[in-house]
Order: sequence, then C-alpha cells, then structure tokens
Amino acid sequence: MALSNTFQAFIITAIFILPLSLYLVINQWSKRPKIPLPPPTTITNLFLHPIKSCHGIAVTSARLLPTGLDLDRQWMWVSYPDRKFLTIRQNARMTLIRPSYDPSSNTLTITAPAPDSMDEKLSFSIPAHPSAAWLAEHTTIQDATVWSTTMPTHEYDPAITHSFNAFFAQEVRLVYKPPVSSTPRALVGNGSPAHLGRAASTCFADLMPILVGSEASIAELNARLAAQDEATIGVTRFRPNILVAGTAPWAEDRWKTLRIVPEADAAATFYANVLHELGLEGVVLDVVARCARCHVPNVDPETAEEHKRQPWNTLMKYRRVDPGITFKPCFGMLCVPRKGAAEVRVGMRVQVTEMTDQHRYVTGM
Repeated sequence: MALSNTFQAFIITAIFILPLSLYLVINQWSKRPKIPLPPPTTITNLFLHPIKSCHGIAVTSARLLPTGLDLDRQWMWVSYPDRKFLTIRQNARMTLIRPSYDPSSNTLTITAPAPDSMDEKLSFSIPAHPSAAWLAEHTTIQDATVWSTTMPTHEYDPAITHSFNAFFAQEVRLVYKPPVSSTPRALVGNGSPAHLGRAASTCFADLMPILVGSEASIAELNARLAAQDEATIGVTRFRPNILVAGTAPWAEDRWKTLRIVPEADAAATFYANVLHELGLEGVVLDVVARCARCHVPNVDPETAEEHKRQPWNTLMKYRRVDPGITFKPCFGMLCVPRKGAAEVRVGMRVQVTEMTDQHRYVTGM
C-alpha cells in the first residue's frame, strides 16, 4: 500500500533532522567551553549617532553593515582649515546638535540651538543615503583626520552648513564617509588584521564599528552612585549602539563571539543553530575589546552639562579591569560584524557563543 504524502514527508524530515541533530549534539559536546556560556539575552534598545559626538537617535530596527549600524557615525564635524575631528571632549555642547531621520523622504535633518537666542534653531537637511550624483554636486573630496588617521572624505559645501559656525564659535565643515568606499578607514589596534584575522573598516567611530552595552551593568553602576547619594545616569551617556538586558553585571567582560537570532522562537533558534554549525551563520559579532572610557560619560547628553566627578570617579574605583589600559575604566564591549548586511531589531535574542579570559586592549587610534 502506498504511503500517504504526510507520512512520506515525515520520513524525509526525520532522515534529515535526526542525523543533523545528532551531529549538533556531538559537535557541541566536543567543543565544551572552558568558560560556561551564559543564557541568551535580549536586545532592549538600538541607538544611532549619525554625526560623531552629537546627539543619538533611538530606533527599533537598523541595518547592520560591516562598518556598523547604517547611519551611525557616517558624518563628522571638523575644524577648518586643518580639518581635524571635533568631539564632546573639546566641546560638550556638541551633544545639543540633534540629527533626526525621516525614512519617508530619506532625509537627515540637523538642528542646534542658535547662539544668544532662547527659541531660534539652526537647521539644515541632507540626504541620509546620498547618491553619487548628489555628492558630486554638493560635496568635494577633502582629507580629514580622526585620531591618527587621515582619509579622503566628502566635505559638504559650506553654503549648506555655514550657520553652524556660530554654534561652534569657529569655522567648521561637515564631512561624510559612505559605508562602502574605495578608501575605507581600516580598523587598527584590536581590530587590525593581526588581531581580528581579517581586514575590516568603519566610518568615524573612535575605534570599532559597534559598541554593545548591558542594562545589568548600568544598573549596577547606578546602584553604586545612589549609595553615594549621587544622581543616577542613563546609558546613553556611554553611547552604545546595541543595548542588551544582560544576565549579570559585567558578564560581558568575557564575551568573545555573539550571535543575534530572531525573537524567542524555538524553531527559528533551532535553524539558526543549524546554520551556525554549518558555517552559514547570520548576524555574528566578534567581540574584540573592552571599551576604555574617557570623561565623555560625565556629560549629560540632554543638557550638555558636565559633572566634575561622576560617573568617572566611581568607575575608576572598580572598573580598571583591562590589563592593556589600566589607567582608564571600562564600560561596554567593542565589536566587529562578520560578513554582509542584515537587519537587527529590538526584541531579538543575543547568544554568547564563545567566552574568553584573554581580552587585552591594544593601543591603536
């Protein structure tokens, strides 16, 4: 008697699934980690910072590119005429410059308070994903410097941005680095090929394409601040791109590899594991270093007011944890995406697939 179509499908599925499941079990057993892996956590927030050192934008989803999240730190203010990068380190008021993104018109609008006015705003709008033709008409190729790296950038016609000279109280220019470029800004330090094992690049981030932070860790820091009768702070002071719930404070110090999978769905997670084992994994981040912090988190991004002590003083007491940079405290983990573009969303699960005790900050800025 001929087998029913349903039964035939069951047999075919079993023939495929059972050996693969056995392979996964055996393979995972053979790769028993020396450091136990934590349970999965969840993405709770995503943040873009279109212009380096300016105010961020909270989003529910973003395109993850090899250079970082789409629209993140692809623009940068530079001094003129030497074209050196400007940051909150020199001018805390830069956080009052607020980009906003309109996906319906694919437009980025930048506003800032006008000097000597309570209500007036400085403002201009530019394409968020400018075409080659638009760039050819409205920008010129100029070298600009971020840290020790000088690279070709697209410098906007000062007629577009001139009003912001008053905000900075000096002549400035806005420059742009597309995520795909014939002159990429190669990663150095922990992200160099010697350490990462492959060539990678970013736009205008200080060091690496992605910064991941943990709610569990910011909560622990805030508990310490509250115990000293100091005001608690928001995680946006640390300017992460991906914020996760976290499993325990500072557990991220030992992350080595992260995999982002769909929201808690047993079938989706199973097939994500299958793809991972077959070398076809989707969204994977190599965690290359702890993020050593300067005094920027002392600046309130909403007001630009800089606290003289906190959270720097508290972090210095117990977060000087990296043997490669013991004179700075650490918060968050610097990551480099593998492979091509993919979407990440709030609510997606983050699995730690490898742990390490060997993180050591390598100087390279």
